[in-house]
Amino acid sequence: MTNIDWQGLRQAAVAAMRRAYAPYSGYAVGAAALVDDGRIVAGCNVENASYGVGLCAECALVGDLHMGGGGKLVAFVCVNGDESTIMPCGRCRQLLFEHSAQGMLLETVSGIRTIDQVLPDAFGPRDLEEVQ
Repeated sequence: MTNIDWQGLRQAAVAAMRRAYAPYSGYAVGAAALVDDGRIVAGCNVENASYGVGLCAECALVGDLHMGGGGKLVAFVCVNGDESTIMPCGRCRQLLFEHSAQGMLLETVSGIRTIDQVLPDAFGPRDLEEVQ
């Protein structure tokens, strides 16, 4: 898929970020992704008073993906409260890889990258299918 509306994805990520629940860190995050069926899914971070059990925006996004019927992620954007592009943490990169179409694109702090570039040599469902 070469016709990706990056500005539309960014707007969806910003809208999600504005719904973030971040009373402890004050660091709101929003994420949005294009699904292989053309839908846009989004999520925001949701903190918790016990800190370590907060949810990243990417987790909420994957929940939205499955609530909407599933599919594979094709393109992804993540922003902070300043509306600047930020990189998913390692855990979230793994989560995105698990639900990505092959060659999924991410807007990163260093430009557009593939999921394989931001999580090289990843282990995921395709590896398990090869063994079975």
